[in-house]
Amino acid sequence: MNNTNPPQRPLSSTSLTPSNDRTSHRKQSNSSLSTNHRRSSSNPNNLDTIEYVVGNNSSTSLSNNLNNNNSNGNHSKQRSSLLLPLHESSSSSTSSSSGSNNNNNNGNRNDPDYSSPSLPFSPYTPPTLLSQRFNHESDNEDGNNDSYDDDPDDSDRTEGSEIASSMAKANAAAVSSSARLKALKRPTYDHRHDRSQQRVYLEEEDVELIFTGYRFRKHRLYLYYILCALSFGIIFLLGRWMPRHYIAFVAQKCEMNHAEFIVVQNEWGQLAMEPVFTKYYGGPIDSVFSPEQMEKSEDDESYDDTVTTGTLHDMRYFDYQYIRFIYNPSAHAFMQNSQWKDSDWNMAANCERGIGRETHQERTMVFGYNLIDVQEKTIGQLLVQEVLHPFYVFQVFSMALWFADDYYYYAACIFVISTVSVVTELVETKKTMKRMRNMSRFTCNTKVFRSGRWRYIGSEELVPGDVFEVTDSDLTVFPCDAVLLTGDCIVNESMLTGESVPVSKIPVTDAALQHMDLSLANIPTEIARHFLFSGTKIVRARPGVAKQPAAMDAADEEYGTSPPMRGLAMVVRIGFNTTKGTLIRSMLFPKPNDFQFYRDSFRFIGILAMIACFGFLISTVNFVRMGVPFKAMIVKALDLITIVVPPALPATMSIGTSFAIARLKRSNIFCISPTRVNIGGKINCMCFDKTGTLTEDGLDVLGVQCPDSETGKFGEMLSNVDEMHHAPTSVLEKSMALLFAMTTCHSVKSLNGELIGDPLDLKMFEFTQWTLEEGGLGARTASVSESAQSGSGGIVSTVVRPPGGKQFNLDDMIAKHNNASQISDSNESGAFLELGIIRCFEFVSQLRRMSVIVKRLHSPGMDIFVKGAPEVMTDICIKGSLPLDYQERLAYYTHHGYRVIACAYKAMPTLNFIRAQRLKREQAEADLTFLGFIVFENKLKPTTAPIIATLGNARIRQVMCTGDNVLTAISVSRECGLINKAREVYAPRFVSGDSVTETSEIVWENIDNERMTLDPVTLKPSTTWSDGSSQGPEFPRYSHMMNDYVLAVTGDCFRWMVDYASTSTLNRMLVKGQIFARMSPDEKHELVEHLQAIGYCVGFCGDGANDCGALKAADVGISLSEAEASVAAPFTSRSNDIGCVVKVIQEGRAALVTSFSCFKYMALYSIIQFTTVSFLYAFASNLGDFQFLYIDLVLILPIAVFMGRTEAFPILHPKRPTANLVSKKVLTSLIGQILIQSLFQGCLFVIVRHQPWYTPPDYDPAEKNIDCIENTVLFLLSCFQYLLVAIVFSVGPPYRKPMSSNRPFVLITVTLVLTSAIMVLFPTAWITEVMQLVHIPLSFRILIVIMAGLNLGLSLVCEGWIFPRFAKLMGEWWGSRKAKKQAKYQQEREVFAPPPSQSVGGGYGSQDLTQRTGGQQRQSVGIDVDGGATAAGGADAAVAGQSMPKKTLKKKSSLKIYKMVEDEMMGA
Repeated sequence: MNNTNPPQRPLSSTSLTPSNDRTSHRKQSNSSLSTNHRRSSSNPNNLDTIEYVVGNNSSTSLSNNLNNNNSNGNHSKQRSSLLLPLHESSSSSTSSSSGSNNNNNNGNRNDPDYSSPSLPFSPYTPPTLLSQRFNHESDNEDGNNDSYDDDPDDSDRTEGSEIASSMAKANAAAVSSSARLKALKRPTYDHRHDRSQQRVYLEEEDVELIFTGYRFRKHRLYLYYILCALSFGIIFLLGRWMPRHYIAFVAQKCEMNHAEFIVVQNEWGQLAMEPVFTKYYGGPIDSVFSPEQMEKSEDDESYDDTVTTGTLHDMRYFDYQYIRFIYNPSAHAFMQNSQWKDSDWNMAANCERGIGRETHQERTMVFGYNLIDVQEKTIGQLLVQEVLHPFYVFQVFSMALWFADDYYYYAACIFVISTVSVVTELVETKKTMKRMRNMSRFTCNTKVFRSGRWRYIGSEELVPGDVFEVTDSDLTVFPCDAVLLTGDCIVNESMLTGESVPVSKIPVTDAALQHMDLSLANIPTEIARHFLFSGTKIVRARPGVAKQPAAMDAADEEYGTSPPMRGLAMVVRIGFNTTKGTLIRSMLFPKPNDFQFYRDSFRFIGILAMIACFGFLISTVNFVRMGVPFKAMIVKALDLITIVVPPALPATMSIGTSFAIARLKRSNIFCISPTRVNIGGKINCMCFDKTGTLTEDGLDVLGVQCPDSETGKFGEMLSNVDEMHHAPTSVLEKSMALLFAMTTCHSVKSLNGELIGDPLDLKMFEFTQWTLEEGGLGARTASVSESAQSGSGGIVSTVVRPPGGKQFNLDDMIAKHNNASQISDSNESGAFLELGIIRCFEFVSQLRRMSVIVKRLHSPGMDIFVKGAPEVMTDICIKGSLPLDYQERLAYYTHHGYRVIACAYKAMPTLNFIRAQRLKREQAEADLTFLGFIVFENKLKPTTAPIIATLGNARIRQVMCTGDNVLTAISVSRECGLINKAREVYAPRFVSGDSVTETSEIVWENIDNERMTLDPVTLKPSTTWSDGSSQGPEFPRYSHMMNDYVLAVTGDCFRWMVDYASTSTLNRMLVKGQIFARMSPDEKHELVEHLQAIGYCVGFCGDGANDCGALKAADVGISLSEAEASVAAPFTSRSNDIGCVVKVIQEGRAALVTSFSCFKYMALYSIIQFTTVSFLYAFASNLGDFQFLYIDLVLILPIAVFMGRTEAFPILHPKRPTANLVSKKVLTSLIGQILIQSLFQGCLFVIVRHQPWYTPPDYDPAEKNIDCIENTVLFLLSCFQYLLVAIVFSVGPPYRKPMSSNRPFVLITVTLVLTSAIMVLFPTAWITEVMQLVHIPLSFRILIVIMAGLNLGLSLVCEGWIFPRFAKLMGEWWGSRKAKKQAKYQQEREVFAPPPSQSVGGGYGSQDLTQRTGGQQRQSVGIDVDGGATAAGGADAAVAGQSMPKKTLKKKSSLKIYKMVEDEMMGA
């Protein structure tokens, strides 16, 4: 490693940029560190409040950096993880759960110098020997007579310069999708006054963290230990469950450089304490932090320039969830090391040198070992963690209470059950951890080039910068993240993307290295084609042309160093910093579920606890009145708490989810996030990718159509190769050239005689019936001398021949290609027809095309063939070569659902091999001759239309999100039923400007009648035609017919709407848009986030290849893949159709309803038992030992288990189940059933006390007084109540099958009802003795059975008829009352509010717009408390619309903003 300091990059002038409005904020959302100054309109100089926004470099600065990189090779890497100190006064933490993720020993064990925090650190002294560098000889190439590019320094390493701007846009788009909506999540802090706190955004995890430095107060720490001992561990438990109070007592805040431990707080308020380790490093500071992390912010007065260069003596770090954070002394903050990039990684030639021994030792200290080693907790640690959980502590407390109250049998049984539960949990946890460890841990032998020679090492010793051989036969799986330097690879990335189609990798270019940003959560497509991901399988690896070392020693020969060609790759990330490591971390530390049902359930448990406390007080007063001994009084009163709060409640709530996951697995749908199952039941917007999801993967070629030179228009359709060969003379020249383009311009590879590649390319190549042979070696031919190229090195990597074609001699072709006179006669020339692909410009999503340079056998010069979207071909083709009916023919095919690919070519008769490698892309793809269209049939999958109809009947909104042409998408949507054929469809078109111009104008035109347009602001049908004429009275503006339309949005329009359109217009577009075409992967991700922001519960179904971002961002992501699980989505379906979507929604609804049923059942069980015991406490009685056992083990346990086994209903109902546990419907049912059960117990209690044979119980302070009439009758009636409540809450249709379909539940219920009836009517002597029952007359026993029947009937009638209607009436009354209050509030607001300057559009999202000043439209929106939207201006807008964090804004949007927009669009 170079110990010299690299030249410091000049500070970017855009690192801190003020933004005063939403528009400028969008424009700067990509800036490295933008500061949004929220100013009041009345006081524009008010700069007291500053909001720091984490983002990435703006496109402007990035473009400037690209220009600088072309000259000096330094690349400005965007910073996605930014650590900002927070102001102490604003650091009050939110309420947190009692759990604490304390993984302080997880990540540091991979470090070679790991030591326990309690032990002193021994200083580490690095070796003094400098690493040896292996210097390559430079290749001098003869560049004379190169009429295309005379730049001798230009090669395919700098090939990316012509697509630098497109790569810059790709990098910006890759981060803008997350930064754009996360901007509002940055609260306001002034970091210059407090070094004890900092904020970190982890883009790969999509979470925000707050770090706070602490050091222990020794005297308080010792006092805490003493209090723990004196309180017998109670203080310890309280400190463990309430870590905030523990930290506040034993520690104090301090600056980061003095912190003994760091408290990490995530977005959900969870805390983790991580110890800070210190060890001697002694290496240069730029070997730990990237240049971007060493940059000085413009307003950072605390920045220390003295430590930006030089040596970092002591390295202070901590590990949080296997991510290492190292203290940066210049910025006074902890920073990630996973984004580090060597300053030498700007040229591939530099990367091939490898590293030396000293550099390896330094980087091992910084990054640790290359292991994804999940640390298994010991049995003791797991036992302590499980036993000290509040649930089990409550169990221990309950068992101690029962033992004290002489309930020995019951306490012993619960102890056995709890012990078995703990042991089972430990065994399962241990198995899961072991399985996870075996899945994640991978080591192999790797051949690495280090200190100037090749050697074999274990893969765990790899560090960033190491160069290893990918063509080694022993290497089958990549052990790290790397970039391919030489050679080519075909890899299987199904683990990451779920896409089973092998992916081809090509050597990295200098431009790609400079643009490589390791901080991005998703590697951009332009970089991914060079990127080798850890854990992906090598399908095929071929070497490139290796350079000869100057000399070879014996050691080199010993380790196998020899002239043969190798495929080389350079390590860039290791261990948990790799993409595979991110996948493992996401499994180990899933995001806490914020689903409303889970939040409400814990609140309801709190309500039950309050009821228990109320009963405790009443019972205590009653016992004092009766003179019950103090000990017995306390024990009995506390026993009420154990009754009201059932310990088994959390477990029973997950039963329905467990059954649903098992049923999904039987349907080949695999789930890695169980909490997403219930969320699947709330989906009301489903997004679909088109190709491979709604339509077949392999599109059949309908035919080709070429221009006719005689007519100047398209000729007839040629449906096969024979017709192309025998086409009319006026078409033949173009048809043959188009055939050559189809055989060469593709990404098809040959693997063991089988063709693999993109399905579309495969279909196209199979249409030609040609054969393909790969004989090249994937070399970087631009770096090879002419002498080497004239030898047997693989210059032509791929050769294609027609059926029956003969093979030619490659050496002969190379020797003769520059001298046409040496070619033999035409007969020999015609005997061989071979096309060799000399160079390939890969497909770039921004350019939407690919091209190849092709050499034809025995033909002078070369040809360039280009294939791409028809829309872009018109810009690069000669206008005269385009047919007159180009647009008309394209519109015809796309309107009818066909997919169209355009082809073009250019003949270059003087182009040779050397010049071909130097030819820039923009030179190759210019002045082309149009060849024709390739038309593909876009066939729907057989199940697509029925599934779309099913979702439509269920009133689930369906959205198509595709990268295909908008007209093709519309046609497919109409064919599958996603859009009704009678509905009007409007598509946007730029009248002026483009997607990056703020002043652009967009017109929304009807695709069938361009005169029909939409208002550009309200997106409602215009009252006038586009030519200015009136539509007339027969077209009322807001009639139902005029509002029955949808929008088909293009990607460039979507980009402009998000960046520059008003919030109201954007929301209307999101609500009315049903087709989003030409969308990039990042735009798909952003679309999902915007739909969620307006209140939709969004699902996304895609093939996983380019939809990873959208699949992970959606509430429910479903990947169609053959893999069981992937990082792409929570759900993975092996089926190749969208039928899995309906299955997931059905099971989600069933699981959600089951969770509600189980929760209500357990709550009623507690209340019924609480009511029984409360009546018995009136005279100091209670249920008996075996009575409790019978209720809990015989009745409750099997009912709770089998109750959740009912399967999902096969038909999706239009109404979704509620997820709100405190909704009117749920609360009415729950409270009503509580009153009914309590009423029947109370009536029986009163009736029995008025019977002539009744004898009052004799109170004995020394006994439990169980044997009494009240105990017997209440126990017998409650046994029926536990069963009848289960029947009432066993909800069937419309979300689950009828209760009768759950045979185990029916069987166990009938058995228990008969058992209870026998115990009531015909009790045997042993039952009477064991259950401690007293004798009562048979007539009264029959009365108990009759009352149980009446109880069941009344409960069923109320649950099915009375309670729902009562809840509806309550809702209507509450809604009218709320509407009156809101109307009154709006009237008062209109009276006192100042008149706006200009109001555009009504309803939600209406905004006050000022006149455009300086080319900017300043706008703001305020959302009131009631969920409506009002115009806001000045300071109010700044506060309500911009300063509000995203989480708060989204929470207020949970009122379903999309509903309000829908009502507004319908003219309500």
